[in-house]
Amino acid sequence: MPVRVLLVDDEPLVRAGLRAVLEAQPDIEVVGEAADGAAVIPLVRQVRPDVVAMDVRMPLLDGIEATRALLRTVADPPKILVVTTFENDEYVYEALRAGADGFLLKRARPAEIVHAVRLIAEGESLLFPASVRQLAAEYGDGGGNRAARGVLERARLTEREGEVLRLMARGLSNAEIAARLVVGTETVKSHVSAVLAKLGARDRTQAVITAYESGFVAPG
Repeated sequence: MPVRVLLVDDEPLVRAGLRAVLEAQPDIEVVGEAADGAAVIPLVRQVRPDVVAMDVRMPLLDGIEATRALLRTVADPPKILVVTTFENDEYVYEALRAGADGFLLKRARPAEIVHAVRLIAEGESLLFPASVRQLAAEYGDGGGNRAARGVLERARLTEREGEVLRLMARGLSNAEIAARLVVGTETVKSHVSAVLAKLGARDRTQAVITAYESGFVAPG
């Protein structure tokens, strides 16, 4: 089945460009468009996308609030890929904090756009881990987030689960983690699932944000 994508951006040219790039791929289908975050929830319920590619800054409801609203009100929500003009932007980090699964620069090359959508849909590795580290270093409270520290303490990760979380934070895929730890891929999947469940994280990105903000992993 193709990856179903909903495009949300107040600039028609951006939406047209993303549609042209994505619909050129046999395994990706653009199933709808919206010009503002306020239209996201009804459209998601109507077209059931796998991925929402959403601008972080929009006039009525921005990508941060739209992400919060979507995750709060829609059962089994789609993956959220924030589309932004600026990489080192507090808005991007706040969108990731709110629950977005990754971000994409509007100036990205077509191959990077396609890769980002596929990677977000698969959910087995972190998109642009170095950039997420940089954002966490600048906006993530320097490991002093008390709520995040509390989550880590209550999680009681095993030593191996801690190793897996650190490797996730470096952006390694399940296969790469398996090779590094000399275990099977299915074993890694089990560890990743356990880490997400213990942290109450919906995906790898949220787990890594918690790891950075708690100080469990240093973002620098």
